[in-house]
Amino acid sequence: MCESCGCGDEKVVPVEVHDRLLAANDRTADHLRHHFQELGVLALNLMGSPGSGKTALLEATARRASGRFCLGALSGDLATDRDAARLRAAGIPAREITTGSACHLDAELVHRALHDFPWRDLDVLVIENVGNLVCPAIYDLGQATNVVALSVTEGEDKPLKYPVMFRKADLVLLTKVDLLPHLPEVRVSALTDALARVMPTPALLPVSARTGEGMDTFVDWLSARITPAPRFGRAQKTEIHPAPRDAARPG
Repeated sequence: MCESCGCGDEKVVPVEVHDRLLAANDRTADHLRHHFQELGVLALNLMGSPGSGKTALLEATARRASGRFCLGALSGDLATDRDAARLRAAGIPAREITTGSACHLDAELVHRALHDFPWRDLDVLVIENVGNLVCPAIYDLGQATNVVALSVTEGEDKPLKYPVMFRKADLVLLTKVDLLPHLPEVRVSALTDALARVMPTPALLPVSARTGEGMDTFVDWLSARITPAPRFGRAQKTEIHPAPRDAARPG
């Protein structure tokens, strides 16, 4: 059970307490967003189930983006730093956020992780959220955009079963599409229909970290959203300031 949000169980976290936790989180998120925008860093919240291919996707993105923009990542996990270690081995500046029992990241965890991390030198900061299709969609992390990774092995009905996650997505990456020839029962058309029912503006991009299919399109999608910091050169970027006093970590 998530000790921060109660996973919607009001017997664990009463509704009014949960509202206050979200309010504190939103203040910290706004604080982060201000700095990201001020310094021209595109912050992206990458969400998806465990095993959906988020880490492999980042590795492939870094390979394709080489020379176009600088990519870094914060990697959330309950108990290990394995994903962050993989990213560092791939040449991606990365730092782990170990949550313990929490099934999602919150803005204060992100804020703390940015200290002593060279985020100000990045063009794109990917916040790789904890593997989960529920709670990560609820917590604002100061990001400019939301991307959901959904693998072809997870089922066509996931958008209908977890509508909040997909409703808040700006882009859904259908990962591991190199497996489709071996999965004749998987209908991409059914998944597209499910997304159309829950996403205000359906956007699905099939990708494969293994073969590279769709990765150049994803890199182009990211590049189009990078906004240079006005009047600031890269060398003039500064460390993030402390969060507002009342924006303490929930729970």
